[in-house]
Amino acid sequence: MKDWNIIVTIYQEGFRRALRALQDVGPAERGPYHNVLVMKADDPMAVLESVERLTEERPALYDAIARVAPAMRAFDFSSTENFKDNAKSFLLEWLPSLAGKSFHARLHQRGPKLGLHTPVVERFLNDVLIEATAKAGLPGRISFTDPDAVIVIDTVDDRAGLAMWTREDIARHRLLRPD
Repeated sequence: MKDWNIIVTIYQEGFRRALRALQDVGPAERGPYHNVLVMKADDPMAVLESVERLTEERPALYDAIARVAPAMRAFDFSSTENFKDNAKSFLLEWLPSLAGKSFHARLHQRGPKLGLHTPVVERFLNDVLIEATAKAGLPGRISFTDPDAVIVIDTVDDRAGLAMWTREDIARHRLLRPD
């Protein structure tokens, strides 16, 4: 599934169980990497909520699913610069929600790195937001302890999914696990 917008990572020994259950929620396929499933949905948040309901009904499924990562935005990229340009444009759309807030960026990569070094990319994304919030007159700050928001980017090969999760989102959705 090339145009995924949800990644589900699976704990050891839970792959078949999770795949069967997730196919009841929507189209789910094996990703190209170990214990990774990809999904495509018009409403990725509705999928997250459906999966969470399933895990409440079937506790063994909760033990199988490590993380659900619905993307608010997704894009394909061909280089580090292309990745950074796309990610920056989406981040700036979220500026009003991040101005004056604490946050940090987190990158989860699967596949060839294409020159994306996790600490460098996370620092770049954090710097973009720090600069933009300062220019907006409401400076944000980096915090890894109980931040107001976490920016999460997941990649599978040359596709990226981005999301911004607030402290409240993370508390409400136990399968998000952005860090």
